[in-house]
Amino acid sequence: MRISTNMLYDLGVGGIQQQTTALVKTQQQVSSGRRILTPQDDPVGAARVLEVSQSKSLNEQYDVNTDSATSSLGLEESALASIGSLIQDARTLAINAGNPTLDHNNLAGLAADLRGRYQELLGIANSTDGNGQYMFSGYKGSTTPFSEIAPGNVAYNGDQGQRLIQISPSRQIAVSDAGADVFMQIKNGNGTFVTAASAANTGTGLVSPGTVLDPALWNVAANSKNFTIRFDVDSTVSPAVTTYDIVDNVSGNSLLTGTPAAAAGPYLRTYASGSTISLKTQAPPDTTATPFDYGAELNIQGAPADGDTFTINASTNESIFTTLNNLITSLEAANVPGNQTALMNNLNTALSNLDNGLDQVLTVRASVGARMKEIDSVKSAGEDTALQYDQTLSNLQDLDYAKAITDLTRQQTGLEAAQKSFLKVQGLSLFNYI
Repeated sequence: MRISTNMLYDLGVGGIQQQTTALVKTQQQVSSGRRILTPQDDPVGAARVLEVSQSKSLNEQYDVNTDSATSSLGLEESALASIGSLIQDARTLAINAGNPTLDHNNLAGLAADLRGRYQELLGIANSTDGNGQYMFSGYKGSTTPFSEIAPGNVAYNGDQGQRLIQISPSRQIAVSDAGADVFMQIKNGNGTFVTAASAANTGTGLVSPGTVLDPALWNVAANSKNFTIRFDVDSTVSPAVTTYDIVDNVSGNSLLTGTPAAAAGPYLRTYASGSTISLKTQAPPDTTATPFDYGAELNIQGAPADGDTFTINASTNESIFTTLNNLITSLEAANVPGNQTALMNNLNTALSNLDNGLDQVLTVRASVGARMKEIDSVKSAGEDTALQYDQTLSNLQDLDYAKAITDLTRQQTGLEAAQKSFLKVQGLSLFNYI
């Protein structure tokens, strides 16, 4: 085949360019540390790199989200701890108020101290998280959750929502709790029913919160959950005999007789201080033709006076603000030492309700702790996943330096050979032999 001078030059230059291109590409790979510089280097590998990189980026966002969730829940946990301490302080003050040696001025001082605790609690309830969102307002992060309409009358302005953050492909976690659940929806009494002494009582009877022995019996349809315990004291005998009746306030009947309740005693059951008052038929002395058992009991200490009454009603929601305000009001209005019994009954009620509030706070706090623990587990799993993504990307695109350096040396030698051979070939001419 005859080769023209132009073809000779084209072939020589083409060989040099090919060697140069290969050398430059290898040099770029070495300098970048990447095997795949453009999708055409490895279309399948490049697509896989893109897929893994996107997954890695999303995993990094989840890691940022877990940090944000941990921060928000940490602030809430701190707030709940402070709330628990405030309730404990209020409980201690309520116990101290039961000291019979305290006079009205002493009780007023305790009430003032409690008023400060009340305002501090309201402030914590309206605290914000690190993002400027109100912590206990549900979804309404920009709305002040609690406002005081009147002393003790606090309105909740938020909703029942819990703000969520996505911390993994399959898990959203709540980073807030509705203020209604923490502060407002707290059952009073023993959580099932609440006992109370009439303000008109003149005796020394102190009523306990009572106990539910069998929730199923308490919840039977026949139970109105609305009763009055009436006392009668027969002073015509010595010693005086105290009896009591249990009246269903809905039907107006005596539970003990099954007939309309008598306006005055003596009644069927005899009372002794501290004895158990059972919401269950006792035959004798009960004469009712329809035995009852509502699975609950209570006791009353002291000596109720003739005509004294105590009530039993189903528990209702009472906010911790109302509980504190009722305690403050009872201390400010206490008639001591004239009616120490009334104060003690109010204190017992307050202590029971404070305990319920504290239990509620501890329940929410435990939930926050469980969520923080779950976030730690998810974050740890995310870190393991990140390592796997890094390893996969390394396998897909990282350069084998030993092979690349060998290729670079080989290509450099090839380029030098192409250049030298081209110089020799282009110098050949028939004129050299004429």
